[in-house]
Amino acid sequence: MFSLPEAWVWDFWLVDDGEHYHMFFLYASKALHDPNERHYRAAIGHAISRDLTNWERVTDALVHGNAPAFDETATWTGSVIRHPDGTWFMFYTGSRQVPGSNVQSIGFATSPDLLTWTKNAANPVLTADPRWYELLIDGQWGDEAFRDPFVFADPEGNGWHLLITARANHGAPDDRGVVGHAWSANLREWEIRPPLTAPGGGFGQLEVFQHVEIDGHGFLLFNTLSNELSESRRATGITGGVWAAPAAGPLGPFDIAGAHQLTDDSLYVGKIITVRETGEPQFLAFRNVADDGEFVGGVTDPLPVAVQDGALTVPGHGPMRTRLPSKAVG
Repeated sequence: MFSLPEAWVWDFWLVDDGEHYHMFFLYASKALHDPNERHYRAAIGHAISRDLTNWERVTDALVHGNAPAFDETATWTGSVIRHPDGTWFMFYTGSRQVPGSNVQSIGFATSPDLLTWTKNAANPVLTADPRWYELLIDGQWGDEAFRDPFVFADPEGNGWHLLITARANHGAPDDRGVVGHAWSANLREWEIRPPLTAPGGGFGQLEVFQHVEIDGHGFLLFNTLSNELSESRRATGITGGVWAAPAAGPLGPFDIAGAHQLTDDSLYVGKIITVRETGEPQFLAFRNVADDGEFVGGVTDPLPVAVQDGALTVPGHGPMRTRLPSKAVG
């Protein structure tokens, strides 16, 4: 397991450069005492590994900017991709506090080597567009949810896409979670597009996407906590955790209403990575809450995954709990 004695570690994303695996992770000092305060002190750390189990921490990737930057409060979750010219792009969330809440938007930084990162001077490159997406001023949610960019190349070679944690500007307030979408021809200039799903799937928000294909089956991984499920889902006693929705492809269609849980809320922000030497998919997540409901932190060692009767599973880590944990944003 990867953890830091002096800091809480939570959301993370993984990159394989062909020699090392790189983990970028959110962390904040335990000197805050209250782990719920970590979201507004988050920086992006960096560790490398040859086996996904033994990690060496290296220089941090990014910290928050100076006001009035879009990331003046904190730098939150993102993803990394390599441009054909060799430049690495990290897309990440910027958090900016407003009274009683925060506004989230998306920017990027670039690196020649995954070690030294330079923020794009024109950040942010994407903010919530009220034509399709809910804004803070709509008063339907605790913050302006527009974060967690997941970047990938277009399957047909037509540029790049981002999947984004967002909320639709219509529908029941507790059921507006959608898969936001943006497209770029060059990874630098971005065009916001309508969401790839409709509200009404049973989720107030869907965090930290990843599309995977395993044994001929496609899935969209996302994460939702109990208090961010719709009232109708909560009424069943189901918990939050890591979820998987059947996916026809990286751009959908996605069956959000038919999503199933991979884990309960003891684990969160599940990621699947293919082991370079064996080609086997492995699952990692951060340790979210213990049996007593207290936040834990730290990233698990790799766990096996399987497809059973068309459903993605993490053997031994299915949903079990029924309590309501505290909200985990960023």
